Amino acid sequence: MLYLIGLGLNLKSLSLDAFETVKKCNSVYLENYTINFPYKIKELEKVIGKEIKTAERKDIENFGDKILDEAEKNNVALLVYGDPLSATTHSDLLLRAKKRKISVRIFHNATILTAIAKTGLQLYKFGKTGSIPKWEKNYKPESFYDLWIENENIKAHTLLLIDISMPVKDALNQLLEISKKRKDRKLDNKDVLICSNLGTDKEKILFGSVKDLIGENFDIPACIIIPSELHFIEKEFLNLLKK
Repeated sequence: MLYLIGLGLNLKSLSLDAFETVKKCNSVYLENYTINFPYKIKELEKVIGKEIKTAERKDIENFGDKILDEAEKNNVALLVYGDPLSATTHSDLLLRAKKRKISVRIFHNATILTAIAKTGLQLYKFGKTGSIPKWEKNYKPESFYDLWIENENIKAHTLLLIDISMPVKDALNQLLEISKKRKDRKLDNKDVLICSNLGTDKEKILFGSVKDLIGENFDIPACIIIPSELHFIEKEFLNLLKK
């Protein structure tokens, strides 16, 4: 039996049902390659009372085979930050489990995709979600900027997830660099939201211009939201978050 278990956004948001399930599992794995946890793995081990094995991105294919092989014989839990099916990696694992006729149970939990409602922006008004990857010397993709423009054209808000371990300041600088390169000046009069550590006691949400927010300190994990056309209630919320 394979259990895909969402951890939610803070150390103690595991549901009671999921907690009791973890206790009876022979092995507990943690997906550890797509997120910077706002707590230490050792702290999580103390909460669940079980040893946790981690898996890195480079191991995902072998890890997938390994966990499914084990799940054919024993109870195996895969812990995932947020909700277990908010990333395609875990959907792929679920699909392969079904093809192998391995029983799977899913425990949903809070995720960044819903927690951003705390900003006052209406979730149904968001468009496609994008990711801002950390630029390298010969790797400077701009697809996340194009995705924002695409959403803006249909008056949809944009959620941009920041690459693991990437400082918020660097992500904002990349947005500014693209805008400068294209000479479109689209960010000159655009206010954005920065959300860090949502769902934890270290949560921070600020609304302001990119140039104003670039000097602020934000912990990770974090995301950038670029609002589009606003409802009057959304405007009221954002005014309360103005830097």
